Amino acid sequence: MIKQFSTLAAAAALALATTAAGAQEKLKIGILTTLSGPPAVLGQQQRNGFQLAVKTLGGKLGGREVELIVQDDELKPDVAVSKAQGLVERDKVEFVVGPVFSNILGAILKPVTDSGAILISPNAGTSSFAGKDCNANLFVTSYQNDQNHEVEGKYAQDKGMKKVLLIAPNYQAGKDAMAGFKHSFKGEIADEIYVPLGQLDYSAELSKLSAAAPDAVFAFLPGGMGVNFVKQFRQAGLADKMAFLSAFTVDESTLPAQQDAAIGFFGGANWAPNLDNPQNKEFVAAYEKEYGAVPATYAFQAYDAALLIDSALKQTKGDTANKDALRAALAKADFKSLRGAFKFNTNHYPIQDFYHVKVVKRADGKFQTEIVQKVFSNYSDSYVKDCPMK
Repeated sequence: MIKQFSTLAAAAALALATTAAGAQEKLKIGILTTLSGPPAVLGQQQRNGFQLAVKTLGGKLGGREVELIVQDDELKPDVAVSKAQGLVERDKVEFVVGPVFSNILGAILKPVTDSGAILISPNAGTSSFAGKDCNANLFVTSYQNDQNHEVEGKYAQDKGMKKVLLIAPNYQAGKDAMAGFKHSFKGEIADEIYVPLGQLDYSAELSKLSAAAPDAVFAFLPGGMGVNFVKQFRQAGLADKMAFLSAFTVDESTLPAQQDAAIGFFGGANWAPNLDNPQNKEFVAAYEKEYGAVPATYAFQAYDAALLIDSALKQTKGDTANKDALRAALAKADFKSLRGAFKFNTNHYPIQDFYHVKVVKRADGKFQTEIVQKVFSNYSDSYVKDCPMK
């Protein structure tokens, strides 16, 4: 009888030890973003934003110590798929955070979500995944791609602009950009120019722009593309002839290289460094201290992605095995977003405010965008009606 009791006690002790060990198991998260080539600055901001949030939260999300595995998608869909498969099959990550670009999101969605992992996109937000191809295991902490472009279309319409020329890269986000601007702008589209992703010389496009003589140009040219376009636009003397409207072309990721060439240019955004709330002020100060640069949307949206995971795991007490409970906890978005008002729609895309912003040079010599006016309040995307999730 004593031996049997000892055996039971030993088994119970072993079970408790196993449970305790399980409770301390690290939370594996993969960051899959672009870290090479001209767009690397965008991926670096995304990675830095997420890492800063984890550091600020003491290295834990939802009480679990975090192990981050960072991979470079090289802005190549085939490479991204291989890296995503490695993260979910070999590394057994619970979450994949990324990417920057929509063509990469389109490539990795199926391998990540089919594995049962949760994919959180802190930037790319394609229209199809907001609508008919929405996915229960995809959560977007940024926007639907059209929306920032819709801001500038609405601004141009409200300002009475008659003719605008549009330029964007020839991939899904570029097409979404064009559609977004035209959603609210009802004037004449002088031309829609699609350029190869990564193009850096715009002499031919600037000649077309000069000849068209529109009231404004609207440019969606992220990363190195935007750096070169802005400089060449200013050098061509076009800044004195038309307004410069954009999204992701003049922002905190490109301004360190564009500098004075971008001053006074406009953008559409869901956030700016000078957004006036306590959590955002703390974030901007912490980011500048940690990385010596002004954070861009890529950083803040990745920071929010970490806060989202933290909030969900607090509700599930760190458990990620029950996927239904985990998805429900994520959908609640029970955290204070750096942008202020934030909640998920039924397609797991945000409902949020959007702003018209302007590039300024700060007193310390650094450049940032600042809010000029709010254009949309509690704004949801136009594709959610096609999403079968309700």
